[in-house]
Amino acid sequence: MDGNLKYEIVVGLEVHARLLTQSKLFCGDSSFFGDEPNTNISPITLAHPGTLPRMNKEAIGFAVKLGIACDSKIEKQNYFARKNYFYPDLPKGYQVSQHTTPICKGGFIKIKTSAAKKKVQLNRIHMEEDAGKSLHDVYTDATALDYNRAGVPLLEIVTEPDLRSGDEAYAYLTELRKLVRYLEIGDGNMEEGSFRCDANISVRRMGEETLGTKVEVKNLNSIRHVKTAIEYEAGRLISLLEKNETILQQTRSFDAASGTTFAIRDKEDAEDYRYFPEPDLTPFDLTDNFIETIKKSIPVLQEERIKKYTSAYFLSEYDATTLTEEKNFSDYFEKLISPEHKNENNVDIKPKSAANWMLGPVKTWLNDENETIDVFPIQPATFRSLIKMVEENKLSFSVASSKIFPLLIEDPQADPMQVAKKMNLVIESNSDYILPIADEVLLQFEDKVKEYKKGKRGLLALFVGEVIKRSKGKADPKIVNEILNQKLNS
Repeated sequence: MDGNLKYEIVVGLEVHARLLTQSKLFCGDSSFFGDEPNTNISPITLAHPGTLPRMNKEAIGFAVKLGIACDSKIEKQNYFARKNYFYPDLPKGYQVSQHTTPICKGGFIKIKTSAAKKKVQLNRIHMEEDAGKSLHDVYTDATALDYNRAGVPLLEIVTEPDLRSGDEAYAYLTELRKLVRYLEIGDGNMEEGSFRCDANISVRRMGEETLGTKVEVKNLNSIRHVKTAIEYEAGRLISLLEKNETILQQTRSFDAASGTTFAIRDKEDAEDYRYFPEPDLTPFDLTDNFIETIKKSIPVLQEERIKKYTSAYFLSEYDATTLTEEKNFSDYFEKLISPEHKNENNVDIKPKSAANWMLGPVKTWLNDENETIDVFPIQPATFRSLIKMVEENKLSFSVASSKIFPLLIEDPQADPMQVAKKMNLVIESNSDYILPIADEVLLQFEDKVKEYKKGKRGLLALFVGEVIKRSKGKADPKIVNEILNQKLNS
């Protein structure tokens, strides 16, 4: 549920996004996901005495990149702090994070739900290192620890308490994950734990300004689970208020099987972590030149692409939005229609034609193969040739998509025109070829011809269909129509 008329749900989200750097935040160990446990570790990752951390410049650039894209204020003077707590998968006994000086302050992310559009205000974006991972299913009588993830760079993106429903949270996370992927700083993969979300939830009576007591639901690993957890937890809190019972500030977890939450512990406050500046890392300052260089590296984002596709290419809002959901998919579409990616044999194709192919056969193939556009084998120049053949009525879309397209998938180096000729599929526009077929059809359907001449004009489609059928799809429908009209109406 998203509340009732008496109460307002108030939600703030904290998202931890793992960065796609080659190495960890404070050492050269690989940050690659999926390797054998405890293979991407070193004395620095394991916090052996005498080891010292060193800052990862690429991670700083990624943080600035996201901040600029979110219209945040970039903090030029930064330092790290120690966040002290004990947990088995935290080898240092503390986590190195930014506390007083987040690298990005404020900003917003635009969302759209069925109810409205809004800007979700951000409180901060800061850098920190990840912890390791406790594995509870390796041994029956012990917990195993994998420190590969320890020290991997994270960005923590914290909203203001600005969300008012599970639907808004769903829309926000969808947009944030899309942005992280567009910027190519993270993969947004919640199943692998590289995009984790904690939800702070409270409720208050409509019209009240003071926030209610909040609960935090930790480590939600899918966007749908975030929405479900918020709706369940809001219902639970409203029920407590209705019964005049006290709401405890708690940390809770989500049970995906039942769609419910359960208490883990009473909530810690910031002072429980005993923050103090990290003595082994010097403060670092960002120059205007560094920030400007990062700004220039930001690609055109979805909102601007949609505007371009609707205004310059005259595509529908739906087509433009779907084409731009993923950056690489949109990039391929642009290569398909862009003059700078043509070879000497290619001519222009219509953006609408390209869009129909991208959202039709291409998307179907990607979905069937469970792949992304990065592995799509047909090069834009080859694909453009096939699309142009359909535009010029040398192939029907049906034949091109069902017969030629699969062959190009198997042999991307093949020439579409040569394949079509070899398979005898090229549409015949020569009237000398079509005339005898048309005569044959009209002779066989003599009774239908009489009905047509008495006024049953709809029978023309029957004659056209028969001619195309007998030509095995090779007859140009436009020429067929012209010939039949001439013969039937003379």
